[in-house]
Amino acid sequence: MNCYHYLKSEPNLLRFVRHNPVWYRYLSRDPSRIMEIEKEAKKFYGKTWPQQFEKASNKLSMMKMLVQLATMDD
Repeated sequence: MNCYHYLKSEPNLLRFVRHNPVWYRYLSRDPSRIMEIEKEAKKFYGKTWPQQFEKASNKLSMMKMLVQLATMDD
């Protein structure tokens, strides 16, 4: 399967390449970098484990703050 068809079958990757056109050049010169683009796209969309953990941690601290505000005695 060539890069074009692979990107067409993966909408997130295609969108990533459109936002980062330098990847067109990288892939046209070396199609084996397709695995590298998947890693970069995960970073771009915030889907790496550390990014998801940080997002969950932020949500938890926000909920904690809201609970503290709701239970304050006026």
